[in-house]
Amino acid sequence: MSDTAREPDFPHPEELLPHRAPFLLVDEIVELEPGKSCVGLWHLSGDEAFFTGHFPGRPTLPGVLMVEAIAQTAGLAAASASSLEGKLALFGGIDKARFRRQVIPGDTLRLEATIDRLSTRGGRARGTATVNGQVVCEASMMFLFADAKPVD
Repeated sequence: MSDTAREPDFPHPEELLPHRAPFLLVDEIVELEPGKSCVGLWHLSGDEAFFTGHFPGRPTLPGVLMVEAIAQTAGLAAASASSLEGKLALFGGIDKARFRRQVIPGDTLRLEATIDRLSTRGGRARGTATVNGQVVCEASMMFLFADAKPVD
């Protein structure tokens, strides 16, 4: 057995969220406290389609996608709570969204989200996105839960 501490195994975001490429914006989970908090990473290669048009010659991650990535990270924390199995988290509101600096191809966003309130009907969360320790986006949000069964 090695002397180095082994990183815990966390589920892949696809195991907890219904999102799929190209709209799954969390590549990996690095910390998870079910029903309470999550830290994830989003590695931006520069090959993402939105960089082509936002903006030609100066590719910049759209702020709305940063907020969505934070929301998905909060969704991972919520979805990992066993009481919410079979539920789909939907935006109920976004508050206090602030954007602090440009995010460009090659950056990795560290996404941190904390659930402030959680019930079977919805909840509140807050989160931040950082690049190299600098805050690039922060927001608070409300979410509602719907039945996750596919619509016929």
